[in-house]
Amino acid sequence: MEFIMKNLKLIFVLAAVMGLSACQSKVEYGDATEVETVNENFGSTDLQDIAAKMVDSMMTFPPVVVMTQTNRPIIFVDKIKNKTSEHIDTESVTDTISNKLLRSGKFRFIDMTKVDAVRKQLDYQNNAGMVDPTTAIKFGRQIGAQYMLYGNLSSIVKQDGSTKDVYYKMTMRLMDLETGLIEWSDEKEIRKVKSKSFLGL
Repeated sequence: MEFIMKNLKLIFVLAAVMGLSACQSKVEYGDATEVETVNENFGSTDLQDIAAKMVDSMMTFPPVVVMTQTNRPIIFVDKIKNKTSEHIDTESVTDTISNKLLRSGKFRFIDMTKVDAVRKQLDYQNNAGMVDPTTAIKFGRQIGAQYMLYGNLSSIVKQDGSTKDVYYKMTMRLMDLETGLIEWSDEKEIRKVKSKSFLGL
């Protein structure tokens, strides 16, 4: 009996050790550009695909090519509107597209998200009495944007039994702020289908 009890204790100890080992987590670095298919929701691969498609489309559109041959137009990028039912960080999409366009060397940008911070800094330089007036940047010297880049991200979700179909569409436009004319427009579509097996996996 004592032998059996000792063996049972040993089994319980081994089981506890194995259980703790199985519960340990492990963190590894992954490839940021690798295709991400964790679920059917909007993910990093979708963001990268959409940003690349939109920038390539805009940069190769004949009127935009002519527009940027001898000049670097100034663009204001409006935050992409999320019209899907998901919580999507569209600011990340906006930032990625802005960065790609800026790094092309063809455009200059005005960051409208920092207007209040800039106004406070200029007010400090000009009115606080703590900055040498000869070095203070004056009000009314900033250059206005010539174009506005804006867009929408929408989705249609359908489910039939064990199959779920998610369709995403990104639409973007470039508007001439002086005339109101749309100089460029394009859209990118993504479809994801999720199917469950009879085991529910």
